[in-house]
Amino acid sequence: MPRGRIVVESKVRELLPKGMRLSSDALDGLDAVVKEIVRKAVQRCQANGRKTIIKEDF
Repeated sequence: MPRGRIVVESKVRELLPKGMRLSSDALDGLDAVVKEIVRKAVQRCQANGRKTIIKEDF
């Protein structure tokens, strides 16, 4: 997996209501959660003998 952040800060900020702020450590936490979800989806995909991740893997 990539070592850098995969979550795009500007896209996350677009989701926030007006006046809501986002700290950099919140982005780090979100990024860690996303990486873990992808890792689990890869495992499920491989366990089912596939090479393509589908929505049910998430």
